[in-house]
Amino acid sequence: MGGFRSDQARGPDGKWIKEKIGGTVVGAALVATMMATPIGAGVTASGGALSAESSIGQLARSTLDKAKQSAKKGQRRTTWKRLDLREVTRKSDRVADCAVHSYGRVQRLLATTPCRSLHRVLYALDGRDGDRVVVSVSWVRMRSTGAARALRNLVDVHGTGNIRPLPGSLVGSGRIDWTGWNYDSVRSGRQVTIAEVEPLRGNPSAEYMDAVAEAAAQFPRPR
Repeated sequence: MGGFRSDQARGPDGKWIKEKIGGTVVGAALVATMMATPIGAGVTASGGALSAESSIGQLARSTLDKAKQSAKKGQRRTTWKRLDLREVTRKSDRVADCAVHSYGRVQRLLATTPCRSLHRVLYALDGRDGDRVVVSVSWVRMRSTGAARALRNLVDVHGTGNIRPLPGSLVGSGRIDWTGWNYDSVRSGRQVTIAEVEPLRGNPSAEYMDAVAEAAAQFPRPR
């Protein structure tokens, strides 16, 4: 994955705490504050280091929790609506060889510990103020709980690689640079779900995209 180091600390919610980049705080340490802000409001860090104003806006934690509940039930339309998004395009595939569709140390792990299946979905979503984000969700089914745990532990660390999202051309976009900053993962038994979010248009905040990834990681594997 592209956002964390193995020696980074986790916050109270278990998420990796991101660091300052060029003097700007972009990580989980601010999420609790940002999530307490109503949709459409902005928050500025002390000293003007970060303006979190976004045309999509910030989510209240209660709203995000409801979106996650909808996602767990597979209710996509309700989930996106609660996140103030509208699904424009959705593309998916299913393959048996995870290693071919991954990179870095994650690829090496999957080459020696093959998965059972890989489902990938790519969504293009519009916000009400003209923003557009792209969401990639990958469901990796491993052969054992131990292998799934090893995969998640590896993919959650910066610089170790990841599952390759579907190409942006499938949802009407050019090349998408997946940074790994707006990311979440979930493990349930032998399955690891990996969600990433990137902006395509407008200026959605990092905290907002983190929240979208957190909700998207709750979607059940397609049948």
